[in-house]
Amino acid sequence: MPRWLVVGATTTVVVVVVVLALAYFFQRKLIYLPSNGPLPPAARVLPGARDVRLTTGDGLTLGAWYVPATGPGLGFTVLVANGNGGDRSHRTELAAALRAEGLSVLLFDYRGYGGNPGDPSADGLALDVRAAHAYLAGELRVPRDRLVYFGESLGGAVVTELAVEHPPSGLVLRSPFTELADTAAEHYPFLPVRMLLRDRFPVAEQVRRIDVPTTVVYGTADSVVPPGQSRAVAEAAAGPVRVVEIRGADHNDPVLVAGSRVVDAVVELVNSRR
Repeated sequence: MPRWLVVGATTTVVVVVVVLALAYFFQRKLIYLPSNGPLPPAARVLPGARDVRLTTGDGLTLGAWYVPATGPGLGFTVLVANGNGGDRSHRTELAAALRAEGLSVLLFDYRGYGGNPGDPSADGLALDVRAAHAYLAGELRVPRDRLVYFGESLGGAVVTELAVEHPPSGLVLRSPFTELADTAAEHYPFLPVRMLLRDRFPVAEQVRRIDVPTTVVYGTADSVVPPGQSRAVAEAAAGPVRVVEIRGADHNDPVLVAGSRVVDAVVELVNSRR
């Protein structure tokens, strides 16, 4: 075999190994995109809101904001699980809109987000959302039939995993993916993502085990999570399903972040459970 061919093949193998190693060891830097903390007091951002401290099963203390409903309210609380970027301050518009409709809201940040200690992972986020649930169910005594989970993108995976163990009254999934590997494969088709990924987040698999009313909201122009994956999640859900399709909306467009159709989807689900 010619020497140049041996050198070329060896170089190619080395490059491939290095790329795969980098993808494996630094994948969570690509998945989790927290903003820097700390955050201001809740009342400074949302008048009437209060700061909350959550304690996880592995001993971390996480920051959260509880936003009580104004007026008589609808008697329901919405537990909001964020997507993979930013922090709870980026969900204040959603919380304000839900509060205006008579809903109480809990915004919290995962480990490593919003000035919280720790490093995010699928197992870690599962502990974090359980700490949020424990605060609502334990300290505030919110009954199960008055609790709705709202999951934004990655947060949809977080709340569906929680719902398997602690079913809510209803579930709202905004731009959910079927499984993290399915979305990763769309963006990194040159990598064996199913072999490399350490965090699975199998949303479609989990919703098959959750028999509660579920609303799936997605944009038809989503460039992050393919719309077909959100539709597949809706089709997989075990409970009654409502689909809200927002034409022309991309993943982080304002209409999907806190638009009227997203807020209305939550309110309609709540009204169906009253």
